[in-house]
Amino acid sequence: MPAIPATSVANLRDLGGLPLGGGRSVRSGLVLRSAQLDRLEPEEPAVAGLKLRTVVDLRTAAERADRPDRLPQDARLLVADVLADHLAASGLPPAARLKTLLTDPALAERHLGGGRIREAMRRTYRAFVTSDSARASYRALLTELGTPGAGPLLFHCTAGKDRTGWAATVVLALLGADEAVVREEYLGVNPAVRQAFAPMIEGFVTQGGDPELALAMIGVLPDYLDAGLEEVADRHGSMEAYVRDGLGVPDELTELIRERLTVYAA
Repeated sequence: MPAIPATSVANLRDLGGLPLGGGRSVRSGLVLRSAQLDRLEPEEPAVAGLKLRTVVDLRTAAERADRPDRLPQDARLLVADVLADHLAASGLPPAARLKTLLTDPALAERHLGGGRIREAMRRTYRAFVTSDSARASYRALLTELGTPGAGPLLFHCTAGKDRTGWAATVVLALLGADEAVVREEYLGVNPAVRQAFAPMIEGFVTQGGDPELALAMIGVLPDYLDAGLEEVADRHGSMEAYVRDGLGVPDELTELIRERLTVYAA
């Protein structure tokens, strides 16, 4: 799924067009994902053409205060803080510290080396499924997607990869995408994220930093997604049951989401 070529917002993509099986695909122009919108230029043609009506911000209060969203005119903002219950216990550095760690390989190794970053990320993805704040946030997103007039809707976090990636995974799985499509979409952020951080990664490695550690910090890895999917399977048995019982989204709303977001090939 190629990124939309906007210069004022990173990692902007439309889920539309992704295959769902049975001759169906995701309807274009209704559900989009991106990184933070602090530099968004609403008049940029690539942005203005989206005609966004709703923005769902998955970031923490500190992230929002540091880099508040800029919204298109008439777009409505919904705050859904996924990590409110989890960040302090996650073992992850605040987003603002990530750039600091990428400039200091010794500090990064001390805090996140030896597999600690990957284990912290796996814990975080499991918390996407279990924590009260995450469940409330993803329930709010799905409720918006099932609300007539809410779209086109864009959801985002800071880099648009983890909290946003899990949201896209839930939406696609709920619509009927198979595992290969879900995984390809999830991992598809890596080129954009690596490009955005390329100078910092190069500097990190030049100073003796482990490139695998850098990529584990700034990108997404299959085992991060695996942790979330395993948590869903262990606790609920299926994505539909997770959405219904874990998130509290009734089946009637799920059907509305499917009706709004799917289209059959001509």
